[in-house]
Amino acid sequence: MAKAKKIVRREWTKADVKQLKTMAKARVGVTKISKSLKRTPGATSVMAAKLGVSLSMRP
Repeated sequence: MAKAKKIVRREWTKADVKQLKTMAKARVGVTKISKSLKRTPGATSVMAAKLGVSLSMRP
């Protein structure tokens, strides 16, 4: 039987939140934001929703 991969959860630091808000304001896509934060796109979009930040790329 294959060994299950352990899920490691990291807390969102103030620096992470600041970078998320800055990149969202610059209309960067979710995938680029998540890669720079080293998080999944799902986790990034959930946190943006909690903060009330739009991740829309439309002008």
